[in-house]
Amino acid sequence: MVSANQEMVVYCFDTLVAHYNNQEAPPPAFDQAQHPLFVTWKKVVNGGDPRLRGCIGTLEARSLINGIKDYALTSALRDRRFPPIQANELPFLECTVSILTDYETANNYLDWEIEKHGIIIEFSDPVYSTRRSATYLPEVAANEGWTKTEAIDSLIRKSGYNGPITDELRMQLQLTRYQSTLFTMHYSEYVSYVKERRGEAPILAAKSPHY
Repeated sequence: MVSANQEMVVYCFDTLVAHYNNQEAPPPAFDQAQHPLFVTWKKVVNGGDPRLRGCIGTLEARSLINGIKDYALTSALRDRRFPPIQANELPFLECTVSILTDYETANNYLDWEIEKHGIIIEFSDPVYSTRRSATYLPEVAANEGWTKTEAIDSLIRKSGYNGPITDELRMQLQLTRYQSTLFTMHYSEYVSYVKERRGEAPILAAKSPHY
């Protein structure tokens, strides 16, 4: 099984730096494989808790090299919940790559463990008769301090459903649980890595971002 590792996060930073510089990123230092994955960017300011700046990925298996490259940029620049990450934010960023594994169909909406499992819900919107779905990675519920039911209710809202949340609706959810490996690196650690491996720090030529 492939696990998230340092080189995958380095490739995310390489990809974002190359984007701002209008260059190609150096070739990645990990092997090709097929896995579902997510890339998460957070921003750390004045020693506070990291704040989410973008998180996008795929629940379907994708080529890791192309997938990590695509989602590094998509989550940084095109997460509709946030403005695009600016080049001058780089020194404050930390990046996490999550590789998803062990998909299982749960018996009901409570059949999962906080911190161990990520969850995917699917259900039919009783108001609009449309299918809705949403996911949270394994660390989200624990980071937010939610109970299982609070996490489920938040996920129902994330799916775009605005009607009443009832026990009947919760029991109708189709829930898939999964696990993940993840690796997190701050920009300063990335700079140290690049200096050590390539002999010089990454250079940001552009002062303003390109989208």
